[in-house]
Amino acid sequence: MSLHITTLYALPLILIWFILWVRVAKSRGEHKVSIGDGGSKELLLCIRHHGNFVEWVPFTLILMVLAELQGAPHSWLYAAGALLLLGRVLHPIGLNAEIPDHPLRYISNSSNWLAVAILGVALIRIATGL
Repeated sequence: MSLHITTLYALPLILIWFILWVRVAKSRGEHKVSIGDGGSKELLLCIRHHGNFVEWVPFTLILMVLAELQGAPHSWLYAAGALLLLGRVLHPIGLNAEIPDHPLRYISNSSNWLAVAILGVALIRIATGL
């Protein structure tokens, strides 16, 4: 079985990961910091943008792979993938040190939670035969 739907969402996520990684590397160079954030709020924010991506995306893609391989409904996979992608695009905008309760931060985190919930329910249904 192929993983067309998961691949469809993984491809743009590669680009987002790369952009976030480049931002960290560039900020490290500008601040001359190899390890940690060196007290730079800008570098810390870049690290958190990238770190949050790394915390969410691999886990969610693993759930997508499991669900797709086991024949989860395509609509569920598309919904979860779209929510994950939406969350990953919005999160770096919403995670802002100057505005800790930025609405896009809540929207992005909620979309990631919802993507995981959809995939979790799909996997429970598959595992239990419901």
